[in-house]
Amino acid sequence: MQKLRVYAALWLVMVTGSLALGVHGSIRSIMYLTGQHVVVPSDEYLVNSITHVILAFMRSDVFNVNKTPADFPLFTTVDTVRQQFNPDTKIMVAIGGWGDSKGFEEAAHDDSSRKRWATQVKAMVDLTGADGADIDWEYPGGNRDDYKLIPNSQRRWEIEAFVLLLGELRSALGTGKLLSIAVPALERDLMAFTNSTIPTISKHVDFISVMTYDMMNRRDTVVKHHSGVAESLEAMKRYIDRGVPPNKLNFGLGYYVKWFMTENCDNQHPLGCRTQLLEDPTNGADLGRTGAFSWHDEVPSELASSFAKAQALGDYGDDGSYGYWDAEEKRWWSYDRPETIKTKVPRLVGELRLGGVFAWGLGEDAPQFNHLRATVESVQALSGDDNQKDEL
Repeated sequence: MQKLRVYAALWLVMVTGSLALGVHGSIRSIMYLTGQHVVVPSDEYLVNSITHVILAFMRSDVFNVNKTPADFPLFTTVDTVRQQFNPDTKIMVAIGGWGDSKGFEEAAHDDSSRKRWATQVKAMVDLTGADGADIDWEYPGGNRDDYKLIPNSQRRWEIEAFVLLLGELRSALGTGKLLSIAVPALERDLMAFTNSTIPTISKHVDFISVMTYDMMNRRDTVVKHHSGVAESLEAMKRYIDRGVPPNKLNFGLGYYVKWFMTENCDNQHPLGCRTQLLEDPTNGADLGRTGAFSWHDEVPSELASSFAKAQALGDYGDDGSYGYWDAEEKRWWSYDRPETIKTKVPRLVGELRLGGVFAWGLGEDAPQFNHLRATVESVQALSGDDNQKDEL
């Protein structure tokens, strides 16, 4: 009987481990498929290299109900997406996203609300046929879109409640379904991710995706890379230092371009230069002096000339990060090029032995999918498999 228990435990570890880490390989290649750009590449090499697809987003408040809905609103269906990928690819549903926090606040409030929410998330996963759920609460503990209006001090209670909510959801989902979280990269946003909380959080989830993009945003006052190589490395080390096993961590890539208006800079050394005021100091509103667009989007006509210069004249820094300061328009451009990705993947996944990489998002890189290809080729090079994906 004791041997049977041991064999059963080993089997459970193998099954749940294969969901998160892979049967034939350990490098996850995760793509968010967003409602803004529902595009999947036709190239089988690219498609078959993706280990997880996360559908974004389902709102957090739809689960704060006692009676399970007949269906759950999403921009597509799990079955539709599953047919577009390798049968082994895991299809998950992301809950939340930037600006969607009230549902989480209500859910996390007390024991009964946490249990109710987790029960309904489990019902959604079962009803849709998803392989799991990805929790994207930006951010428990404060520094959200309304941080100028609601001080972080009023949200300290969420830090412990967030850990309890994940524990309740893990219990509801069981070990046969995946549970992941998307988390902030910047030190200033890690209120809920501390030396005391991280070990417990890490036990509850299968993997943690660190959003190592938008690390320059409208709250900043000096020029830096929004998805820099060195900054990404520092962000991943923060989580490792707080107790996350490296193989549970994925670092993030943004398949899009960002720009920021600045003061007068030294065009040879723009990093550290002062930006113009990017957000309203009273309410935190966007003042229109920063923006972004994906590779799928048409370049806005008013930005076309400046962006063309950024593409032709930008520089790779000492760490491989790419940027360009337009002296005529006083505009800083920051984004990853395929060459940057080929620098990042071996440095972060290889040197830190991370579990994988993810990108926001798949369709954002259409129609050329150059950044996806760079990601896939870099992962394949690390895994020693240039012909087929790591099955997960």
